[in-house]
Amino acid sequence: MTVTTLILPGLNNSGPDHWQSHWERRDDTCLRVIQAEWDAPRCEDWVARLNQTIQNMVGKFVLVGHSSACAMIAHWATEADLGDIFRVKGALLVAPSDPDAPAYPSGPTGFGPVPDERLPFRSIIVTSDNDPYVDLARAIEYAQAWGSELEILAGAGHINVASGHGPWPKGYELLTSLR
Repeated sequence: MTVTTLILPGLNNSGPDHWQSHWERRDDTCLRVIQAEWDAPRCEDWVARLNQTIQNMVGKFVLVGHSSACAMIAHWATEADLGDIFRVKGALLVAPSDPDAPAYPSGPTGFGPVPDERLPFRSIIVTSDNDPYVDLARAIEYAQAWGSELEILAGAGHINVASGHGPWPKGYELLTSLR
């Protein structure tokens, strides 16, 4: 049975050169969850859209979140239906942002405080030692709280197009390990 990869972009969506978009074009098992509001979203709306998407799916899936979508996944996991939780093969949580930090943009609501409960499925956090939206200590706290494996990239910024992460083959390898 095919494992679907749910692509969950952060604020402002992921443009055509973002690694999430590259993966969608490369792999027809990748499905982007389209949110109604990308610039100033409410976390509960994003969680509801994720739930709606999952309810319309058959089989197992992997969650691939970037930035604010990582916090959204943590919120979803605290309230998701147990049957849906059992369908999750894993989560790749890339560049999780800190909605309580001063650098977090104004507009989005409900992403913080980020749940600190262990995720009920395998997860890998990929962070950078110079991400402007989360300091390394906070990313390590997320990994410890969520029970996630942790990959720290040197000088990788927010792990997006601006930091040189177009197709990002190393990330795709991590996704493959979760599937």
